[in-house]
Amino acid sequence: MADSRKYITSEELKNHNKPGDLWISIQGKVYDVSNWVKEHPGGDFPLLNLAGQDVTDAFVAFHPATAWQYLDKFFKGFYLNDYSASEVSKDYRRLVSDFTKMGLFEKKGHVCLFTMCLMAMLFSLSVYGILCCQSLLAHLISGGLMGCLWIQSGWIGHDSGHYQVMSTRGFNRFAQVLTGNCLAGISIAWWKWNHNAHHIACNSLEYDPDLQHMPFFAVSSKFFDSLTSYFYDRKMNFDSFTRFLISHQHWTFYPVMCFARINLFAQSFILLLSNKNVPHRVQELFGVVSFWIWYPLLVSCLPNWGERIMFVLASFTVTGIQHVQFCLNHFSSEIYVAPPKGNDWFEKQTNGSLDISCPSWMDWFHGGLQFQIEHHLFPRLPRCQLRKVSPFVKDLCKNHGLPYSCVSFWKSNVLTISTLRAAALQARDLTKPVPKNLVGKPSTLTVETEELKEIHGIISS
Repeated sequence: MADSRKYITSEELKNHNKPGDLWISIQGKVYDVSNWVKEHPGGDFPLLNLAGQDVTDAFVAFHPATAWQYLDKFFKGFYLNDYSASEVSKDYRRLVSDFTKMGLFEKKGHVCLFTMCLMAMLFSLSVYGILCCQSLLAHLISGGLMGCLWIQSGWIGHDSGHYQVMSTRGFNRFAQVLTGNCLAGISIAWWKWNHNAHHIACNSLEYDPDLQHMPFFAVSSKFFDSLTSYFYDRKMNFDSFTRFLISHQHWTFYPVMCFARINLFAQSFILLLSNKNVPHRVQELFGVVSFWIWYPLLVSCLPNWGERIMFVLASFTVTGIQHVQFCLNHFSSEIYVAPPKGNDWFEKQTNGSLDISCPSWMDWFHGGLQFQIEHHLFPRLPRCQLRKVSPFVKDLCKNHGLPYSCVSFWKSNVLTISTLRAAALQARDLTKPVPKNLVGKPSTLTVETEELKEIHGIISS
């Protein structure tokens, strides 16, 4: 029988990649998601930046099997006549299928329960130390405990944004707002908007917000070209002031991380007060405002301004550990200057991520980030399953000649500082003008100094 299907080519599909005209392909079937972009739970960034290409691997990574049944309403009636999947993608999809059959995506363990109990204990001890103790040391410890509470709230917020940590969606939403907005002052809506973009465009200098920290940090001299952030929709100017800050970034990294939380507070309000489409905006604002009521009131219960400042500094400094952890997994990994693509999903996630080796009893400290490669490949996988799937990912990388980078926590810090130092030294060299017209040339996709080459070589080994 003659094939009655209607076909288009990949080149024709590429033409449908603009707002109002967004087509994607999943396993060779073409879908029109132009109107869905406003309702997409993962935000508009994934659809806007992956439209016009096959996105099967990204779809498989972020959506459960039940999501397939909803695709038909977006089907355009077209198929890709040149659709194909690489051997890496085939093996990756096979792993996702195997993990699904094993029930790993549904076996969440009791991590959330233990974390919530720990948070309740930390909060109670911190409040008790302020209200019921008079010693300076007790108040200092209380500030540190508050910082530990915020770290654990970050892990819950991270997990609940990727998969359902509670029994129902309603309870999951409650856990998000309670632990993120109310207890930590950070909007879960902002986090999901930011974090989904990071996953989609892992280590793209122009599209990954987790690498866009100008004027304070630049992980590559490619930033010296004043790249455009397509996430924040602004140019990241490399001016004389930025050059000064970047040239000292390997010294300022840890001090800045102690106060990185301020940026998260600011970004939360910027999003919630913007004209962007923010789901549950009122609920989000109520949660964040509640934090800015109870936290200052608690601080005001301390006897003098010296102890109040000490408490705030202690809580911020301890939480700085988590902000350092966020950077370790990507700052020293491979970067690129280009939009994200759908046909090299596995490669980009493995090349742009770094695992941190640690014993299982230290998993609570890393919150799942120690298995960053596994997490980026299987973002819906509960963190209690990441250690179990690690050997499968290692084998797949080995079979296809792809890097599987894993170092100790100490080594990851060394690599991060070395990467920042290499870029700082290039920024410090005032005898060399800022490079021009490098973006887009093949040479910019390679590391620009022998020192950085050596660093990346250490990671790969």
